[in-house]
Amino acid sequence: MIQRRFSPARLLGTLLAACALAGPAAASTSLAGVAAAAPATIELPGVPAQARQSVGALFDTIDGIGPALPWRDDIVPVTMAQLEDQLRRPDVRASIGKGTIAVLYPNVAQPFLAAFTSMIKGIEERTGLAVRSYAVDTRLDGGELNTLLRQAGTKVVIALGRQGLSATAGLDRDISVLVGGVLLLSDTDNVAGISLTPDPALLFARLHALLPDLKRVIVVYNPKNSEWLIRLAREAARAQGLELAAYVAADMARAAQLYPQLIAAADGRRDAVWLPHDATTVEENTILPLVLRETWNGGVPLFSSNVLHVKKGALFAMVPDNVEMGRTLASSALGMLAGAARGRTLAPSRTLQTAINLRTASHVGLQLGYQQQRSFDFVFPRP
Repeated sequence: MIQRRFSPARLLGTLLAACALAGPAAASTSLAGVAAAAPATIELPGVPAQARQSVGALFDTIDGIGPALPWRDDIVPVTMAQLEDQLRRPDVRASIGKGTIAVLYPNVAQPFLAAFTSMIKGIEERTGLAVRSYAVDTRLDGGELNTLLRQAGTKVVIALGRQGLSATAGLDRDISVLVGGVLLLSDTDNVAGISLTPDPALLFARLHALLPDLKRVIVVYNPKNSEWLIRLAREAARAQGLELAAYVAADMARAAQLYPQLIAAADGRRDAVWLPHDATTVEENTILPLVLRETWNGGVPLFSSNVLHVKKGALFAMVPDNVEMGRTLASSALGMLAGAARGRTLAPSRTLQTAINLRTASHVGLQLGYQQQRSFDFVFPRP
């Protein structure tokens, strides 16, 4: 059953008090279910509570399998200049306010909610209008949601999180879907949008800036999860003059066997180890402690796609800026309304924040001055 709550003032007060967000908040419709209890968050130094809550908050809840979405090739390309002209048209702006763009996001408790409300904030900032949003959970009535969206005149849905994506399975084919705030690590996930996975090109550029003498990046991956990412990483490594030494591990046992061998043979002055988002080869309870211990003892730089690893000892990691992700998703949604061709892939995130571990940096011989430290969004350990 759908409980409709169209009281923007009441919802604004609730969201602002809970999330400390600036700017307009979306009118929300809750689609049944009880919010899950939120685990404790890590403390990120030097940033407000809202930012601490949003950084990396989704990484504990993004696993799972969602339904694949069919491709729809019924739209034509449009330039960015044409898109901006379309957005300035009064009829287009009015249609957005009437529900042409809708957002589906998980019905979860804080701190996870803060990440999604930050994305919604970015969506509204980009469109300049309040966008109708709907909180969904696993007990959603897909048919009821589809009817609600059609009555609102929805043309494009921005689905946030795994639950938001799953909720789109029953939507009519003429409602276009963009996804954000999820980790989809397979070529079979037929969706367009932005992944939580940082773009390897930006990771490797930061690595090269910190340690310019490095020549090789070592990575262990499961092709079932990460083949698409490794293809991007090979190109990114070449652009930075790096060799990507990629090793396949189809299960945790093989990963646990490979890491000690590879790290023992590595040269800390020329090699670094990268931990991508891969549930097999970067399993948190067994594999991660093993890799942290071996790289620390061997003096081999370790960097990650997961910002939570920095507090545990990785040299640096990058994490999406949720507000910027929202703005980018909104631009894509506006382009689709104006007739732009829908993308065929889930792109890695390029609007990123960076965390650094100063203790690990010192351990691998990297001394960062005060001005260099200021170039990072989050610094560990706490000063």
